[in-house]
Amino acid sequence: MPAPLMSTRTTDWTCADPQALLRLCQLVSPALPVGAYAYSQGLELAVQAGWVTDEATAHEWMSGLGRFALGTLDLPILARLHAAWADHDSLAVERWNERLIAARDTAELRAEERHLGHSLARLLGELQCAEALRWLHRDATFATLFSLAAVHWRIPANATLAGYLWTWSENQVLAAVRLVPLGQSAGQRLLSGLIQEMPAIVRRAESMREDEIGTSAWSQGFASALHETQYSRLFRS
Repeated sequence: MPAPLMSTRTTDWTCADPQALLRLCQLVSPALPVGAYAYSQGLELAVQAGWVTDEATAHEWMSGLGRFALGTLDLPILARLHAAWADHDSLAVERWNERLIAARDTAELRAEERHLGHSLARLLGELQCAEALRWLHRDATFATLFSLAAVHWRIPANATLAGYLWTWSENQVLAAVRLVPLGQSAGQRLLSGLIQEMPAIVRRAESMREDEIGTSAWSQGFASALHETQYSRLFRS
């Protein structure tokens, strides 16, 4: 049975290099011009269908995806991508990139993945990360370029995972504030609740074996498939 990628010791998210910490802030900022604000990843359909109706059900939806989709698919693959970039292992990068695209359940989730990956590749190229330019005309996931940026800027792997989970969670909360709708204070309470769950999600992702990687969040795939033909939409997924 394949061994875990990392040990299960307590996660330390400290960036010893101040520049690395600031670069992580840049990478997870909602001002990062990759267009993530245009996607809800099925949340829009979940609201329209009455699955998510208030702050409590929004937390249930996001917490479930964090634990059973992001935490068991995106984050363990992100950790392996980070290791592959650090080892200059291009074959491993390509393998994990392809696996993550293949794991997306619907056409719009795959399109979102490619759009965010391409946008981040273009931005990183403009920020003097030459390796990113090689992905401008290839299918690339957001995680692939996110991990490249992290290695390029010397951001530790565990902080990279935490940042990726944070930026996904913040984007989901911002979508919920618009869609449910929720007030700004409710959005911050929601984000605070998700923050409390993040250390455990990251620790689990760090310790997962390769044969454990996958998602059991079938409701997101169902919502995304229905969203592709939803009559009135604000978001692209």
